[in-house]
Amino acid sequence: MHETDDRLPRAIDTIVIYSDLHCSFAHLAIHQMLRVRTALGLDGHIWFDHRAFPLELHNQRVNSLRGVNSEVAVIGALDPDAGWQLWQAPDWEYPVSVLLPMEAVQAAKQQCWAAGEELDRGLRTAFWKSSRCISMRHVIDDVAAACPSIDHNRLFDDLDRGTWRHLLFEQFAQTLGGLVNCSPHIFLWDGTDAANPGVTSRWINGPFGVGYPVIEEYDRTVYQRLLTRAADLAGMSVSG
Repeated sequence: MHETDDRLPRAIDTIVIYSDLHCSFAHLAIHQMLRVRTALGLDGHIWFDHRAFPLELHNQRVNSLRGVNSEVAVIGALDPDAGWQLWQAPDWEYPVSVLLPMEAVQAAKQQCWAAGEELDRGLRTAFWKSSRCISMRHVIDDVAAACPSIDHNRLFDDLDRGTWRHLLFEQFAQTLGGLVNCSPHIFLWDGTDAANPGVTSRWINGPFGVGYPVIEEYDRTVYQRLLTRAADLAGMSVSG
């Protein structure tokens, strides 16, 4: 299966997470995955392989500020601790593209799993909690400087050369044709997957950017099930 399915982890101790940095549902899911991994005693044992689900390429448009703001109060209420606020900077500072920061995550990931995880989490926090324009190189620089696992010089040498840019488009290709359904979509070693895990939602009074989402169901136990299954596959025990 692993020889023919590019979506699955390349190592048994990793979980693949396809997502976009602009995606509120992904911010929720990744925060919960990090929280539950710690609670289960799996930090340093199970790793997250962050891959790009670039909404701007799928939709061929900016992930609009109005749409994102309409989600914050609804999705943020499911887990306020993830860090949320309505966009506070001037509208013209809103990032119209997040390809560069997603490329930076791919570059960091080549150093080690921890580096990729730290930069991904730092960029999400900078955008969702602090209203920073994460498409700007100097903002990525600031976030990376606070990530202890990152070799800063190597990261920006790779980023400035575009060394790992091709991974964005390879991962985008993996998401086409319904193989990866949305941001976020999680895959385990054995093919277990969860699209927008635990969340069932619908839009009312118009689509994204016009109406607003309604959460019909939120099953937060899904994160423990996914991480426990991943630990099982890797022959690890969990705490609690």
